Amino acid sequence: MPGFTLHFKKPADWAEPVLIHYWHPVKSQPHTPWPGVPMRAEGGGWFCFPLEEAGLQFLFNDGRGRQTSDLAWEREGWFADGRWFDHPPTQEEIHPPVRSAPLPALAPCHARTDFREETIYFLITTRFYDGDPGNNFFCRDRIKFNPATGAAEDPHWRGDFKGLIQRLDYIKDLGFTAIWITPPVENRSGLDYHGYHAYDWTRIDPRLESPGATYQDLIDAAHAKGIKIIQDVVVNHSCQYGIRGQVHIDHLPIKYYVPQGSAPGRVDHGPYQGSLGNYAWPNRDDIDNPVAPEWYRERHASDPDGVEPLIDPKTGETLPKPGYNPGRFFGVDANQLDPDWYHQEGFICGGDWESAHPLQHKHLAGDCIDLATGRQNVKDYLIGAINRYLDMGVDALRIDTVKHIERDNLLEYVNAWKAHKPGLFVFGENLVKGYGWGDLGGGDNGPSQIRPWWYTRLGHDPRNPNAGGDSGFPQLDFGLFSTFRDTVSKGTYGGTGQVFGMDWIYGDATQLVTFLQNHDVGPDNDFKYRFKGEAWMAAAAYNLIWTARGIPCLYYGEEVEFMKGAPQDVAGEKDTLDQTGRAYFGDYLAGDRIAHTQAHPLYQHIRRLNLIRRAIPALQKARMERVAEWGGGMSFVRDYSVGGSYAVVGLAIGGGQDVRVEGVRPGLYRDAVTGQEIHAAHGVLGFHVKGNSAGVYVLDGPGKIGEDGVYLR
Repeated sequence: MPGFTLHFKKPADWAEPVLIHYWHPVKSQPHTPWPGVPMRAEGGGWFCFPLEEAGLQFLFNDGRGRQTSDLAWEREGWFADGRWFDHPPTQEEIHPPVRSAPLPALAPCHARTDFREETIYFLITTRFYDGDPGNNFFCRDRIKFNPATGAAEDPHWRGDFKGLIQRLDYIKDLGFTAIWITPPVENRSGLDYHGYHAYDWTRIDPRLESPGATYQDLIDAAHAKGIKIIQDVVVNHSCQYGIRGQVHIDHLPIKYYVPQGSAPGRVDHGPYQGSLGNYAWPNRDDIDNPVAPEWYRERHASDPDGVEPLIDPKTGETLPKPGYNPGRFFGVDANQLDPDWYHQEGFICGGDWESAHPLQHKHLAGDCIDLATGRQNVKDYLIGAINRYLDMGVDALRIDTVKHIERDNLLEYVNAWKAHKPGLFVFGENLVKGYGWGDLGGGDNGPSQIRPWWYTRLGHDPRNPNAGGDSGFPQLDFGLFSTFRDTVSKGTYGGTGQVFGMDWIYGDATQLVTFLQNHDVGPDNDFKYRFKGEAWMAAAAYNLIWTARGIPCLYYGEEVEFMKGAPQDVAGEKDTLDQTGRAYFGDYLAGDRIAHTQAHPLYQHIRRLNLIRRAIPALQKARMERVAEWGGGMSFVRDYSVGGSYAVVGLAIGGGQDVRVEGVRPGLYRDAVTGQEIHAAHGVLGFHVKGNSAGVYVLDGPGKIGEDGVYLR
């Protein structure tokens, strides 16, 4: 066959030049070495390349981590926004106007008392949207420098409450009713933008707030739009500097650190000029702890250049001194920690990760120092600090690093917050890469005492969940998430049914928080990457998450395949945040681009799923019955009798599926996706579901909800 030319419209966030990598699916030739060869710019963002023969596979990429999926095309074609055209498309053809069904009005936050009615949008506040550049801040570690100018760019602390307030309507339009934000309390470390290195639980980090955009302003603005706020809380550990006003961890002031081969005042590290001390503070130090030793407090208030002689009280050596022990500035001596506040058993390593005692008594990392959570002074401090935010209007709490705290000890905190604010929803993060069944089997090599189900129960028999009732502390559903690596990431539902077959082990499986990915994990390779599968696979995953038991949670950017396939966190020695799943998302939310973002097929897909779930109580609150899966499809029943809601769900992944469910209630069913009506006689309901779509047949239901899209149709 003769050759032909391919044309590709470069997405706005791709680097140039655009490359094409091609290969023959059978023969070894022709092919290009990765990442391919440059395409020729045609103008207007278009690039072209002639292929000399048909039958090749190819993909487009920018050589910097952004790429399309594997493609094939046998004639001249134009590829833009994930679609092929046989002619040069107009802008209207590439981005046709999107007609969105109006969202029903939300009941006020205080009127929604069952958190299963919500769906959750999870975001890293500092990476979401920048409303106030004046509070931006560069951490010491992982600064991105412009390769051409050498200037520091993409400050780690970039998004803020002002930006989030400005984009509440975006999240509301997407259909979410609750926002989970990363810990907002004041942090300290060389890389603290995410909020998990707390220094003062009683204060909101000033790098998040602006005049007229305080934490209270955010809570009030969200509530005015019917959106709840979930605050992320760290109980397990503090930063490596201690806790302001409570306990100090011994260090030397960082402004006196001089790298080997350098001299005082010669540091050149972006905004950190002269020293690595906090460039935003006049005296260039990282902490202002009133319980630090007197000599430390004196140096905090003086000598911004870090040049006056300082004697290390631990060794007697005089600073500044090039190459002097970095551990005295950045490390922690576990044996010297205050036992009233910290454990003293060293750092987690090797096999500790699957054993309860070291997980719960050793330090997670050098900047995550394990608190003695069983001591009353620790309880009083943390419980009292978080109570203040509950009084401000925070609606729910997410607890970090759950398995690192013994269950009954952690429940003291959870139950205290619930007693302070009756009806409070609290869920936890117990990260496991697998089913998480512990001593119940399933190939788990860790004991039940560090697995998610254990924290949802009150019993003490690791082989019998029914030995104790519901603890009222549901967890993120890492068991279901872990199966996605082998199911939806490969275009199948095969094997998913066995996960739901174990729902009985949880205190209440309908309160688990379900997800495809988050800031730590994704369902690809070794669980360290953002979802990199085809968009239809993601759509099929969302169909399952939004119709199965549990409370759906979406990680920011999933709605537009943001940073698809990127590592969730920095991986390589020189990686910066812009190369990861924690990249800055605000460019997608800029005023001139937000309409394009909202037109993305997955955005519209998730929006419609939120519409459907909001209208059908059975999808929110019922357990799953008669679960069946056969690779290309799934079916199950959601029976919420107390709420008068009954739904039969059929899902198809890849190709279309014929679904037949027996033992259903007789009556007239209406599909929330297509509007089709079927009268179920003799307890049997049969229907067809198109590929990557869903059938949600509701007994005496409302009929079609929302408008057809690329996937739900």
